[in-house]
Amino acid sequence: MGTVAVRPSVDEVWRWLEDVPDPEIPVISVVDLGIVRDVAWENEELVVTVTPTYSGCPATTVIALDIEEAIRRRGVTKVSLKTQLSPAWTTAWITEAARERLREFGIAPPVEGASCAGALKAPPVVACPRCGSEATERVSQFGSTPCKASYRCTACLEPFDYFKSF
Repeated sequence: MGTVAVRPSVDEVWRWLEDVPDPEIPVISVVDLGIVRDVAWENEELVVTVTPTYSGCPATTVIALDIEEAIRRRGVTKVSLKTQLSPAWTTAWITEAARERLREFGIAPPVEGASCAGALKAPPVVACPRCGSEATERVSQFGSTPCKASYRCTACLEPFDYFKSF
């Protein structure tokens, strides 16, 4: 008897992973976030390649466990995760659908081409996810998670998180 109870297609596994939420931003999946780089069968083992958003991301372990659990509960018994650090993850890998879900959730999506390089560079112009105004200001470059900054809209006066561009 083999070690794989079920051998789904790679496309089916990708669909399963679309339902695995990011633990820090559960309105988007690990696929939407662009951290799942590849899904492949290597002999009788399913290998999922993941690129973390950054090397110190506290959610990396939880994401790996959630991915494995999502696959195992569907009958795949031999699965492994491979971490791929190069090329480094970038916010350009976030899908357009995920960017819209971030806005709907009240988080401004990354402004591509902007940098989170620090205090010496002017913060990017970030549209308010609630009213759409670009009359916003950065309150702090540190937000609720390391990948976010705190902003405030000067038009509607609402605070919001901005997903920093990497």
